[in-house]
Amino acid sequence: MKHKMLAASAVIAGALFSCGAQAETLFVHANGYTFDAAKQLRRFDAMVVSDAGKILKTGQLARLQKQFPKATRIDLDGKTVLPGLIDAHGHVLSLGIAANRLSLRPTQNLNEALAAIRNYAAQAPHLKWIQGGEWNQAIWKLGRFPTAQELDSAVPDRPVWLRRVDGHAGWANSKALSLAGIDAQTADPAGGKIERDAQGVATGILIDGAMDLMEKVVPAPDATEMRFALDGALKELRRLGLTSVHDAGVTAYADQLFREYAQAGQLSTRIYGMIGGVDFFFDQMAATGPLTTSYDDRYALRAVKLYADGALGSRGAALLAPYSDAPHTKGLLFLSDKDMQAQIKKAALKGYQVNVHAIGDAGNRQVLEAFAQLPKEANAQQLRHRIEHAQVLAVDDIPKLKQLQIIPSMQPTHATSDMNMAEDRIGKVRIAGAYAWRRFLKQGSAIACGSDFPIENPNPFWGIDAAVNRWDFNQAQAKAWYPEQAMTVQEALRCFTLDAAYAAHQEKVLGSLESGKWADFVVIDRDIFKIPRAQLHQITVLQTWVAGKQVFVK
Repeated sequence: MKHKMLAASAVIAGALFSCGAQAETLFVHANGYTFDAAKQLRRFDAMVVSDAGKILKTGQLARLQKQFPKATRIDLDGKTVLPGLIDAHGHVLSLGIAANRLSLRPTQNLNEALAAIRNYAAQAPHLKWIQGGEWNQAIWKLGRFPTAQELDSAVPDRPVWLRRVDGHAGWANSKALSLAGIDAQTADPAGGKIERDAQGVATGILIDGAMDLMEKVVPAPDATEMRFALDGALKELRRLGLTSVHDAGVTAYADQLFREYAQAGQLSTRIYGMIGGVDFFFDQMAATGPLTTSYDDRYALRAVKLYADGALGSRGAALLAPYSDAPHTKGLLFLSDKDMQAQIKKAALKGYQVNVHAIGDAGNRQVLEAFAQLPKEANAQQLRHRIEHAQVLAVDDIPKLKQLQIIPSMQPTHATSDMNMAEDRIGKVRIAGAYAWRRFLKQGSAIACGSDFPIENPNPFWGIDAAVNRWDFNQAQAKAWYPEQAMTVQEALRCFTLDAAYAAHQEKVLGSLESGKWADFVVIDRDIFKIPRAQLHQITVLQTWVAGKQVFVK
């Protein structure tokens, strides 16, 4: 098979997105699946792509080869073809940066983590700061957060700053706390919390808004590191079959870099950008209005990302009632109701889609009430506003997303990562409104699926596995967690393709292999609809194509 793929690659040899003329291309012997305009799944065994990189037709080989007798033929040897996968919530540059920093994700206990930190520091004596993270105290079964003193035992002489797996808490050693000026007298900032011991001394854990106190002194990546990060991220995304990503928090620098890569034909994955917040950068961009598309739909900047609260694992998610395992706290709302309404309205009245991070039931309710107050010309029917994560909602609030036409943008692997602690956090009653995909689908909400990489693995087939099986496939005897909320394979594929495209106003150009749309597709090693469900996470991408050009071959 590999020699046929290499032959296919040779047909389109040259730069990834070269503009040289070529004949129409007829892909033959495909085991193809796509959705039609009615969201119905249909099959095909041949596909014709124009020299401009768009789908001309999909259908039966006997008919298409008569219609396009001069087309260049590429034999897919019976392999399964799907529309290009779309991740509706990721962080592109962070993915590339994280790949070159310390990861504690594999560690199973605190001692393993400290050993990994000590070893990483020893191998990187040139680093002035030790950075990374992806730690999870729930996996370690600590029953508490780790401390600065424990981190000091691994690295006492250099500042260490390690972000939690959900990105909503950070762990610092004493050297880092000192450089940030954090001590017993430092007040908790708005929307954040400094964890303290019984004497009021900072323990080394900073939650949500308090992380900014550290981020101000941590050296930012330079331009070389950022370009290296983008190159690495794009390589990984195309390897995984992700032909489009919704980047949840684009900075001014990232916007500049994405535009540069798009113009140079180097964005091998399309990026739909969300401006991070409504501050100075937003004001600059809003002066000319949303960038709905550019460079053949390679890059768009037509959304804004806001935050209502933190994360469940760090107990920063805002709840209506106290945490079941921490009755002294309800988590944190980042903004007052008035300020949340003002920020949403500011972005929406400028024509931007507004996508708000909300994890807890109080955070979700605040966002829903703010969206409900928008004027008609800026409401969700016009701009397709979204709630990012929509993770824990009061059951009675779920229908409000359908009523207001708010899109739930959800990450299936969050459920399988959180199942070890979610019910501890919110109890058996509130869990009914958590990770409730079936409730959303039953009421007619279209879910846009993503991963929230690098917090979770970006592999979309891991996401599909989580959506369908709701289990940790790494466990020897994996069991489904609240399986009544699971998706079918067809629903899961649609939420990573056509429904994700809709959530970016791109369903007319992306998300399915229909005439007139871009020829973004993947070739995979097995039939996703015929294999046992337990194999979904094992699916491997053999080829990735964007606009009719092959950008990856295994």
